[in-house]
Amino acid sequence: MRRDPLGILKSEAGYRNGMTSPRIVVFGATGFTGRLTVEALLAMGARPALAGRDRARLDALVADLGVELPTEVADARRPESLRRIVRPGDVLVSTVGPFVRWGEAAVTAATDAGAVYLDSCGEPMFIKRIFQRYGPAAATRGAALVTAFGVDYVPGNLAATLALRKAGSEAVRVDVGYFFNGNIVKRASAGSRASALGVLLDPMYGFREGRIIREHGRTRQFRVGGRRRYGVSVGASEHFTLPPAHRGLREVNVYLGWFGGLTRTAGVLARAAPVIATLPGARKTTRALADRTLRTGDRAGQAHTRLSSQIVAESYDATGRLLASVRLDGGDPYDFTARILAWAATTALAEGVKGTGALGPVDAFGLDPLVQGCAAAGCREVP
Repeated sequence: MRRDPLGILKSEAGYRNGMTSPRIVVFGATGFTGRLTVEALLAMGARPALAGRDRARLDALVADLGVELPTEVADARRPESLRRIVRPGDVLVSTVGPFVRWGEAAVTAATDAGAVYLDSCGEPMFIKRIFQRYGPAAATRGAALVTAFGVDYVPGNLAATLALRKAGSEAVRVDVGYFFNGNIVKRASAGSRASALGVLLDPMYGFREGRIIREHGRTRQFRVGGRRRYGVSVGASEHFTLPPAHRGLREVNVYLGWFGGLTRTAGVLARAAPVIATLPGARKTTRALADRTLRTGDRAGQAHTRLSSQIVAESYDATGRLLASVRLDGGDPYDFTARILAWAATTALAEGVKGTGALGPVDAFGLDPLVQGCAAAGCREVP
């Protein structure tokens, strides 16, 4: 393998056979997060291919960006349209949500091609599918699936790995908390709001006694920057990525503190979700609300709303004694997601990833490079 003058990796076989070199493809490029990711890629000197279901919107985006970029029409409802454009060695970045409904086409396209797949997903059940259902098939095809590669859940993976490294072999439990300063609801894009509605009634999970278990609505308090912050438990990628890398771990907990003073109320509602989900028409109603949210567009997501993020990881021994704590501070969650996806895509294209199948952020890129990538994207450890 060798680099071209622009630093983009190309295979020797591809040169010999006259094939087009591997490329970055952004699926969902015309959406809110997709566009931010494209802009971040351009800022890094990359020239991604833009994929989406609407040719007119793709052309308008290229015109607005003022850079000539290849475009491809692909629709998650027609998986063959996406398989047609993803080739071996490509890096496919998917920002098309809700992922539980529309995400499979990109995963299968990357798997079939033996490509690297990255997404901006924060939906627990889709993350679980990646590791339990799609990962083994990807490994047999030489593909790499790196899900939840944004503010959900790269910083927590990084903070937890650092906290466990500091704690050493005594650590048997790690708790991760995600918190934002500012109005996350006002800032949320249409896609994020639709994803949140789509998973409202889905079963959550945790990691206890060395296995994935179902759970709903646990809450706990963290001390973050001298303040008390509450989080409600959620299924995340950390439950799958941390235990294999830290064999002594028996418990992994991830909490979201997006709801401020309403977090404990959110926990009560989460505990009621399994009962609500059994009511006639409940899931149909939440799906209809998600569809309606998508149709309203991204006006809220484009609003000028200042946000910052704080991610805390705490490791404990078997007696419950705190061994180590790590805090990362960052800026706007959407900006971070776009920039870390761009970093990952360009890194994967130039250097590959460290494995196949379903991978976590540290598994895919290594701890020290991930620290550097997160810092470049605006998320750093607080001394």
